[in-house]
Amino acid sequence: MENSTAQRPRILICDSIAEEGVALLRQHADVDVHTKLSPAALLEIVPVYDGMVVRSATQVTQQVIDHAANLKIIGRAGAGLDNIDVTAARERHMQVVNSPDANTLAVAEHTMGLLLALARRLSWADWILKAARWEKSKLV
Repeated sequence: MENSTAQRPRILICDSIAEEGVALLRQHADVDVHTKLSPAALLEIVPVYDGMVVRSATQVTQQVIDHAANLKIIGRAGAGLDNIDVTAARERHMQVVNSPDANTLAVAEHTMGLLLALARRLSWADWILKAARWEKSKLV
């Protein structure tokens, strides 16, 4: 049985997330996407929401939490929680969740790329080519 509109939770998405994520949330809740809100605008609209999804741009301060009368959960699309006042949220019995493994593959790929660049001296090769010096024997 599908929930009626009156029973569906209201979710505020404050930062850009993948459309697939928005679509998934819309299956279970009424979702509003408001990116790049000023702190004052966030304080004005947050009281009506049951949940909030942020990335790193939105600061969920104690003041935001104090204004969030209905907020039950704050979801962080990403690993860190440094932009959320977790202590204030927990004092108000709000759940704070994140996705700590979200960037694992990207970090591993970046690390491998840096190792390859170091092994092949790509930074130095870039510099020497931009200086119009072709020293082939030093580039291989």
